[in-house]
Parts: sequence; C-alpha cells; structure tokens
Amino acid sequence: MALEGENLCAACLVKPPAFDTARAILAYDDKSRSAILALKHADRLDLVPGFARWLSRVGRGALENSDLVIPVPLHPFRLWRRRYNQAAELARRLARDWNLAYAPAALLRSRATQSQGAMPSAKARRRNVLKAFRVPDPGLVAGKRVLLLDDVLTTGATAEACARALKRAGAARVHVLVLARVVKAADVII
Repeated sequence: MALEGENLCAACLVKPPAFDTARAILAYDDKSRSAILALKHADRLDLVPGFARWLSRVGRGALENSDLVIPVPLHPFRLWRRRYNQAAELARRLARDWNLAYAPAALLRSRATQSQGAMPSAKARRRNVLKAFRVPDPGLVAGKRVLLLDDVLTTGATAEACARALKRAGAARVHVLVLARVVKAADVII
C-alpha cells in the first residue's frame, strides 16, 4: 500500500489497492496487541485520546487532504453485542480535532461477516468481505476525499472492500488510517 508517497509494499507493487494511501501508527505485534484489543473488546475507551493524538501525527498528510472521516462500520448485530465501534470512536475524535466532517453512516456493512481474525488466508478474508459494504447515499461521498479509519490492517481486504464501495459511489480519493498494521517479512522493501 502507498504510504503517502514513501514506498509500496510488495503485494501492492503487484496489484495496486483501491485506496490511495494508507498509514499505520504501530506494527501489530506483541507490544501493541494488548492495547488495541483492550480498546476493541474491553471497553477501554480511555485509550481513544492518546491513540487519536498518535493518529494525528502519523496521519497528518492524509488528514490535511481529507474532507470527511468515515469509520469502517460494524454490522448492526456486532455493534449491538460490542456496544461501540472502536473505529468510530477514533474517527469521531479525529474529525473533531481536525474540524472535518464525520460521516459514520456514509458507509454501511450490509451483511454480517465472520470476524476477519477467524479467516485462514488472505483469499478467505477477501471473500468474506466481498460486497459486504455499501454507500446508502452516494451524494455524501461524491467528489470527496475520504479518510477511512480502522483499528488493524492485516491483509488489507476490509480496507480494499470499503475503498471500492466508496470509489463506486464517487469518492475522489480514499486515505486509510489505522492504529496498527500486521507486517510480514515479504512486505518490507529494503
């Protein structure tokens, strides 16, 4: 994925993604996992302000070049079980801090999917989220530069599916900003 013009990962050299840029503030590893999972599953919303400050620093270029902030949506059943969407909490904070429009309903998860963490492969992840997202009102995103926010980017399948839906609805650009990215040796270009 393009990291604000710095470089491309190996997979993105072979098949460029639908999103325009992507940034992560952390590598998803033993050091970051517990804090991210605490935000995601343990009601640790007190972590949002600190994570938002880090996202602001690392994602400054994407934030400066965005018109609106959209979180990766949860399916309504998962949202009901979890009680909040961690990506939405981060997106809301960034939108407020950067005086950007916050559009949590601009992108919807139109069908329930299994947890991406339960998928055995990148191919299974892509299949799992295929046509899982839709833009109910294309007028909200048409011509806009969108900042799509999520917690973890593993294979990029979710970000790709969301970006495709946003671009089909007319989004001019889609910048992805995440807390952490799973980094494999094959992704590192020296």
